[in-house]
This record gives sequence, C-alpha cells and structure tokens, in this order.
Amino acid sequence: MSSLTAKYRPRRFAEVAGQDAVKSILSRAAATGKIAPAYMFSGTRGVGKTTIARIFAKALNCEKAPAPEPCNECRLCRQANAGNAVDIIEIDAASHGGVNDVRSLKEDVGYAPLEGRFKVFIIDEAHMLSTAAFNALLKTLEEPPARVTFILASTEAHKFPATILSRCQHYVFKMLPQAELAAHLEGILAKENIGFEPGAVRIIARRGAGSVRDSISLLGQALAYSAGELVESEVRACLGLAGQEVFFALMEAIAGRDLPLLSRTLRGVLDQGLDLGFFLRELSGCWRNMFLLRQAGDAIVPELGLPAEEAAQWTEWANRFTPAHIHACWQMTLDGQQRVIKSLEPAQALELLLLNLACLPDLLPLSALGGSPGGQGGGQTGGTAGGQAGGAPRPASGSAPSAPRTPSASAAPASFAAPSAPSAPSAPSAPSAPSAPAATAAPVQAAPREAAPQEAAAAPASPAAAAVSADAAPTAAPKPAASVPEAAPAAAAATGPRDWEGFLDFVASKNGSGFVTGLAQARGEFCGGVLTLTCHNETHSGMMDKGESNVRLLRLVAEYFGPDATVSFSCVDREPVKTDGVISREMQEHPAVMRVREAFECRDPALVYPRGR
Repeated sequence: MSSLTAKYRPRRFAEVAGQDAVKSILSRAAATGKIAPAYMFSGTRGVGKTTIARIFAKALNCEKAPAPEPCNECRLCRQANAGNAVDIIEIDAASHGGVNDVRSLKEDVGYAPLEGRFKVFIIDEAHMLSTAAFNALLKTLEEPPARVTFILASTEAHKFPATILSRCQHYVFKMLPQAELAAHLEGILAKENIGFEPGAVRIIARRGAGSVRDSISLLGQALAYSAGELVESEVRACLGLAGQEVFFALMEAIAGRDLPLLSRTLRGVLDQGLDLGFFLRELSGCWRNMFLLRQAGDAIVPELGLPAEEAAQWTEWANRFTPAHIHACWQMTLDGQQRVIKSLEPAQALELLLLNLACLPDLLPLSALGGSPGGQGGGQTGGTAGGQAGGAPRPASGSAPSAPRTPSASAAPASFAAPSAPSAPSAPSAPSAPSAPAATAAPVQAAPREAAPQEAAAAPASPAAAAVSADAAPTAAPKPAASVPEAAPAAAAATGPRDWEGFLDFVASKNGSGFVTGLAQARGEFCGGVLTLTCHNETHSGMMDKGESNVRLLRLVAEYFGPDATVSFSCVDREPVKTDGVISREMQEHPAVMRVREAFECRDPALVYPRGR
C-alpha cells in the first residue's frame, strides 16, 4: 500500500490530481517571485496539502528559479526529493508542538538560507500547536525575516487563532470528485500495466471519499488481494463491500414487503462482516439514483455516471415504487446512518431501519409524506396506508387522505371515508337538526392541523417519527367528514345529557382541553340554549371572547349543543378594593390589636402599629 503511495507521489504541480486553482496561484507566485511570508493549507486528509507544499518549496529553491515548476533534475531538487534539503524544514506539530520547539524554530528563522533562495518551514498538522506555541509563533509571522516563508498544513482550520489566520494566505483544498479519482487511479493502473474492470475502479474511488491518498492505499490493498487483473467482485470481497445483488435483493424485499427475505439478506450482510457505514452510503446512493430516474427518466443517466445496463436495472426498480416512497426511504436512510454507526447495537439499528423502509406504507400513509393522494406504484407500495398502526383510519379508494400533513393538503377534496375506530367520538350534533353542523364540521376539525403544518416535514425524518405519527393519528388527525349530511355529525354517538362536563370531554376528544385558551379554567353551565362561562376576571374572559379562540369556541358549542346555542360570559363577583384608610381602621379595630394596646396601655394607635412597617 505504502509503496504505491510513495511511488506515485507527485513531484510537479502538473502531476497533482485536482486543486487546479491552488496549483495555478502557487505556480504563478513561484514564477514571479511574489512570495507571501505565510501560507495556510487546510482541507480533509489525503487531498495534497503536504505534497503541494513540498513542490512549492522545491520551485522556490530550484537552481532554475524563478520558474513555475521545479525541474527535479538539479542538485537542490534532488535533495528536496530525498528529504535532506537544508533550506526546507518540515515539522510535525503533533509531536513537536510545544512552546520550546517553536522557540527553537524562531532561532533558526534568523539565519539566512544556506544554499537555496528561500528558507521554507512546512508545519504539518499545525492545529496541534499549543496556545503558548501559537503566541510564540505570532510575532515571527507578523514580522518575518526576508527570504523566509511558512506553510501551515492542517485538517482543522477552525482551531487556529484568528490572529494567526489573518497573517496567512489561506487556501482551502477540496475533496476530489469521484470521476477525477477514478481517472487518477486508471492512470496508475495503466503505468503498472494492470488490467481492470471499470466498476472495480469506481468502487475504490467511491470508497476513497474524495481522498487521493486513501484511494491509492485501497488500490494497493485490492491489488495485493487480486490474482492479476482488478475485478469488481474481488475488490468488494477484499474491502468488505456489498455487491449489486445484495441491493437488488433488498429492493425486492422492500417492494414486496417480504420480511423473511429482508431478514435473510440482512443476515448475509452481517455474516460477511461488510462495512456497515459504506453499505448505508451505497444504499442511500441507490435511493438517490432511483428517485432521479423516476422523476427525470433517461435524461438524467449521464449525470449519474452509471453504465447503461445498470441504469436500466435501476429504472425498472424505480418504477415499482411511488416517488413519495422512494423520497421517504432516501431521507430515512440518510438520517439513519449516524444512528446505526454510533449505536451500541448497530446490527439491530440497521435491521430496524430496513424494516421501517419495508413497512413504511403500513406505518404512515405515503400521501402524508408528499405523494399524490391515492397514488399507486406498481401495486406493491401504494401511496395509502396498508394497516394503520394504532388504529389510524385508512382512506378509501379515490378519496383524499384522512390526515393531510402538508400545507398543500388544504386544497384536498372535502369528502372523506368514515373512520374505522369506533372509540373516538365523532362530531355530534343536535338531534333536531342533523344537517346543520355538517357545514361547519370540516373547517372546525381542520383548524388544528392547519395551525401546525410543521409536523408534515418531521414525518419522514426518522423511523421513530413515522411510528409516533401513526400512533397519534386517531386523536391528532382531523376526523373525516362524510359527503352526505346524515353521516357527518353522529349525534347518537354521544351518550348522557348535554352539560358542561360532557362539553369538556367533547373538546378533549377533539384536540385536548387547551384547544380554546382558558376554557379549562372556566366554569360553565348550559341552560335554555345558552352556555354561560364564569371566568376569574376580565382578562380570563377576554381570552375566549376575542379573536380565533372565540371563533373556535362558537363552532365547538354549535357542534355539541346545536346550531342555535349561544355563549355568554360572566366574571366572579369580587369585593371592592379597600383603600389605605379602610385597611388601617380595620387593623386598629382588630381584637388582637386592641388587646396589645390595653396590655401596654397605649393610647396612640400609631405607636402600636406604625405606618409603613
């Protein structure tokens, strides 16, 4: 592994993969001699920070300088390639980051270059310097001697003091795209005269995650495992990666809700000891490809970088799911990656995630996740709920879902199927006028859901959220109203007299006693078609007598007591406010005060109870 990395370490700017902007700037600076006193290279591991720093140092001290590239032929370039150039000093801050090391460095800075044109200090992992070392280095960076330049390389630029960063030219190194990494690896294989399958190179590039060094190390590992030619199946076996047949089996199990097949496939993944982190990355990539193919068709294939045969296979799978199901699975897979990797039971966490993906239509209506109501996809994963957890109602065919969870759901049709759970009381109405409350039932019940559209965005965020939403559906979701007046307000469902306690229970069944602000703290009495609410004070009365709360209260009263019922408010009778004089006189006439006055023979009341004490 290390032999390939060392053998193909770039020695010129042109040989470095990626980082075109940084290479262009530093090459031009070396050619013109406009050198900054300090540079800062930051970025993830293995993207060329230290490599470019060494090339830049060679270019500055090359015997043919100033030049945009080092010649790699002169004596100074050969010394730099061998690592023994006296004017290029490399320091590992991870092991030499103390203040004494920086003080020793400051002494070396004062000496002029011995052989080259510049003295270059390359400090690798510079974020490991201590606070005292940073402070000691600050003055040197602020006023560096002539012919001296510093290059700080780090993977964690946020740990640097602002005073250090402000004195450096900061260049951020980017991770390499997968296509560039694959092209770089193919160039190495061509130089080694090794045959390869394009799929094998793509897997290594994807596994490298933008790091050139990691990708070359993985390539060396795969070449050590293979017998000669680089084959995709051998690369997957060597690196512990799942093959396409595993993902096709997962899609078959999820599309058909075949839990035994899903369990057998997962057991195979665990028994092979595959990398679960990369497995989830590839699974999320499968959902991404399927979603884009489902939405954009063949026009998106060139952007995905898939072979024609593989793209055709994923297109076929994408057509077996609804777009809402694919989108929800994609989001849940992305959100579940960290939970699976950091879990104390990663195998069970992965199993829970896959079971949620397969049972998602049963746990939560896919129409609530943003799909079209009643949309079916391939007959396997419909957009409606199969068996609602917790007794949530199942929307009838051709009707809008009974629990719209997106703001756009307000435009859904007003006709719903009757709920299947008999325990939750439906909206009652007066027996004498069964058709009157039907006009108000839908807007009254839809109001709580319109007030909290944010719940829709959280629905597919995690498997737990889907299950919780399904459990809460019988009480939190708006009750469906039938399209015919006889089925809308089931007056016969309510038992007992229509009184204040029954009204509170009715409100609690709708959306809790706090649906109308202050209602639970009031006392009520229904008599002669009038509901009289006794409040503590005028402020309490104003909570229910004004604004949206009053509109909701009137609608609920009309639903429960009938459309002719009215509401009146009253406040608790309170004693008049006593003035200071009245309070003082009552205190002086209190029997206890009178006894104290007699015991101490006090004639002046102010001496017994002075004002202000």
